[in-house]
Amino acid sequence: MSLQNTIEIFLAVAEHRSFVSAARHLAMTPPAVTRAVSALEEKLGVQLLLRTTRQVSLTSAGAAYAARVAPLITGLAEAAAELHEGHGQAAGLIRINAPMSMGERVLPDVISQFRTLFPQVSLALTLTDRHIDIVSENVDLAIRISTQPKDKLTIWRKITEIRRCFVASPQYLSRFGTPESVDDLSGHCLLSYDAEAGPETWDLTNGPKRRRVVAGDVLSSNNGDLIAKLAVNGEGIALLPQFIIDEPLKSGALVQVLHDWQPPQLWLTLYYPPYDKLPMRLVTFSDFFERYVTEARPV
Repeated sequence: MSLQNTIEIFLAVAEHRSFVSAARHLAMTPPAVTRAVSALEEKLGVQLLLRTTRQVSLTSAGAAYAARVAPLITGLAEAAAELHEGHGQAAGLIRINAPMSMGERVLPDVISQFRTLFPQVSLALTLTDRHIDIVSENVDLAIRISTQPKDKLTIWRKITEIRRCFVASPQYLSRFGTPESVDDLSGHCLLSYDAEAGPETWDLTNGPKRRRVVAGDVLSSNNGDLIAKLAVNGEGIALLPQFIIDEPLKSGALVQVLHDWQPPQLWLTLYYPPYDKLPMRLVTFSDFFERYVTEARPV
């Protein structure tokens, strides 16, 4: 094992504060990780980590060493990626942030197929429905579902429009009635899908007609899948992206209501930090992702 690989293992243990977690992250066995760190400590002649039964922490020497070598390891990885991309090969690390439901439902197949075609590209994925600051949080690409972007500090690329519809379970509608118009919603429990798990405002249109409805007085969540399951359980009416509710709509667990009323248009958009020129790995992944969600599995 090279010194670079050994240092990368040490940095992973320092980051995760656990040999087991670092091993899982690196796809190694815990004993192999332990041996690698011990070999590095023996080579340097200094203890880098404090081991207890509960956690692993850096010694003062370990913290100083990590601070010096982490930028060097990052620089080596970036240099290798630039060398590959200079020869027309997508390579290097892409740090991706995506919404929770889309990440769990769509990204596994996207990533597996992409990695088969581009094995030199590494991926680090975080999932959250919160709109993060991609510059301060060190993200290379953020997948977002939102209204038309107004951010002028980042680069963005529209992929497609996201279809949404009103849904409820047949059991709920048999108990409380099917709303024939937006004005009928005042007598119903409206489920809110909001990033902060608070009330959600629905600005709705039907031709020239305009209505504003506030949902979430009784039930709200920052997770679309949870809202969909609550709707299936008969807890109320929800407004959700169609890719979340495709299966319960097909099975009849949910039915669509208020077909004529439209919520504001949402876009599926890719955001990037303000690069002068997008690295090849980002362009390659973006193109692949767009083809997948517009052709293989439309959202």
